[in-house]
Amino acid sequence: MTVLVTGCRGRVGSALLELLHGAGIKTRAASKNPADLSPPDGVDTVRCDLSDPTHFEAALDGVDSVFLYAEASHIDAFVSQARAAGVRHVALLSSSSVLAPDAAQNPIAASHLAVERALATAAADGAFEATHLQPGAFATNALQWAWAITASRPVELPYPGSHGDPIHEKDVAEAAFAVLTEPRLRGSSYLLTGPESLDFTAQLAILAEVTGQAATPAAVTPEQWKKSVADYLPETFADALLSYWASHDGRPVPLTRTVEELTGHPARTFAEWAGDHADAFRP
Repeated sequence: MTVLVTGCRGRVGSALLELLHGAGIKTRAASKNPADLSPPDGVDTVRCDLSDPTHFEAALDGVDSVFLYAEASHIDAFVSQARAAGVRHVALLSSSSVLAPDAAQNPIAASHLAVERALATAAADGAFEATHLQPGAFATNALQWAWAITASRPVELPYPGSHGDPIHEKDVAEAAFAVLTEPRLRGSSYLLTGPESLDFTAQLAILAEVTGQAATPAAVTPEQWKKSVADYLPETFADALLSYWASHDGRPVPLTRTVEELTGHPARTFAEWAGDHADAFRP
């Protein structure tokens, strides 16, 4: 069995690579820039830019299973090459945003949904099995606050009371490991959440307690927040985030036990994540 892991520079992909290699499973580490990777000894690297289909044939040659990031631009070409290469299973890192009624019109959800649909069609045609992992809010989103916290500045938030279900990237990687290595788990969609519904103010309080650094929220208007992120976040994405946060302002989000069901242990808390990343919030 050979597993191609795409996006190995990402936190989930790199953690999954370590798990597969540690279990003695032949693994191929893929990235747009493979020279930047530092995989475990004995793990081959391959160039695989999911926005460039000329990479797909070499990356998929001899591969049985794929851990795939949701890049929609050339998903039909990827599916076609996976079929030709004899791939038997694709595990997709999707998003819980695909479950929203307006997912097809939401710029954040649309690419994930397009990839899910392409894989589902291929699976229905018997090309390979497809498994969809649908995490909610990644705990690593809190890293965007690190610059303010390390500079002893307040964290500006348009909806400080908006809830999320922050999930540790290690839990997502372990869920992916489970579906890639246990055939009975293939072919389903799994909604993954952290163990707690926490608003942004609560998350900042946990960061302050764990790191010993002040982490103070400061409410700003949606317009002020959009202006502050305009240099790096497209307006359509900013509007989608604001809409989501507004809809969850003061409203806890539903939680699942899917991480525990797949991995055999409860999902890690946000406090555990904060402890693992404490140095990022310290000067």
